[in-house]
Amino acid sequence: MAVRAAWLLPLGQTREDTRLAPVSPVAHETPIRVRDGVLPGGNAFAATGAGAMQLQIGAGRAYVQGTDAQGAYPVANDSPVTLTFTDGDAQYGRVDAVFLRVLDSLFDQEGQNLARIEIIEGEPDATPTAPALPPASLRLWDVTVPAGTSAGVGGINWASALGDRRRYTTAAGGIIPRGWGLGFAGSHDGQYRDTGSVLERWSASAGEWQTYRAPRRTESTSSGFVITSGYTLTSFTARRNPDAGVCSFYLDVSRRTQLDVGAAGNITDESVGTLPSGWRPIIDADISVSDGYGEGTARLTTSGVITLRTWSGNGSLRPDRSIKASATFMLP
Repeated sequence: MAVRAAWLLPLGQTREDTRLAPVSPVAHETPIRVRDGVLPGGNAFAATGAGAMQLQIGAGRAYVQGTDAQGAYPVANDSPVTLTFTDGDAQYGRVDAVFLRVLDSLFDQEGQNLARIEIIEGEPDATPTAPALPPASLRLWDVTVPAGTSAGVGGINWASALGDRRRYTTAAGGIIPRGWGLGFAGSHDGQYRDTGSVLERWSASAGEWQTYRAPRRTESTSSGFVITSGYTLTSFTARRNPDAGVCSFYLDVSRRTQLDVGAAGNITDESVGTLPSGWRPIIDADISVSDGYGEGTARLTTSGVITLRTWSGNGSLRPDRSIKASATFMLP
């Protein structure tokens, strides 16, 4: 048996049906309806060309939602199913739908109780669209059948004809993997889905999916700065966000003696101090410094050393003035 459905057969559900068909609670769309779809894991219900006009659908597990009165059917396909497509229309192309269907004689007119994978042919048209599905069905693939297609002329080009229409579901409270179509609304506040690039959370109050941003740690310090001899530390404060990899600091120091700077404005080997470990930049950088009257630059190295490099020409660093520096940089 290829396609099995649980809670369907009136003469009894076999032990194999129960073991293979998924029966755990899944994400809901309403208080009574589940979000039907394919269960992720491997390449469930994969489609592979098996001939000029034949397509093979692989193994997979899914939930198929019927009406509210029917409920949802857990379904498992435990072996490949091969489908054969009819030749294309002479004038127009069409789009056929490959889908998983549950037949239940208590709710439909088919007179059968089973699950199977079927094809519904679309209408040939100059701009063809995929056909609608009957109740208790789950779309898996759309297949484009160009006009005049047949086995005699090479058949369907499976590389370009397949449109993946598998949508996914997961256990209640789980993150819904990306599948076909992201236009659905969330079913409850705090539901999550993976769009393929970001994680989104459903906001019931806003009625929209919002990009989820985890709370970020922030840390502060006002200690650990090692002042160089010849300078006095007035204040040092720093704040970093390890999750974002960013750090900022503010430094206020003063010289104990005056330093005269020549007309060129260059300063050689004038270390001010060293930032504490863990609060240092990923690359060397030049930063601005000022005492309110003159200004210059300092080099901040990956080892945390701050060294004065330049000062306004014909100026001086006087001991009665505070030299202030601040910077924001990336952490290693």
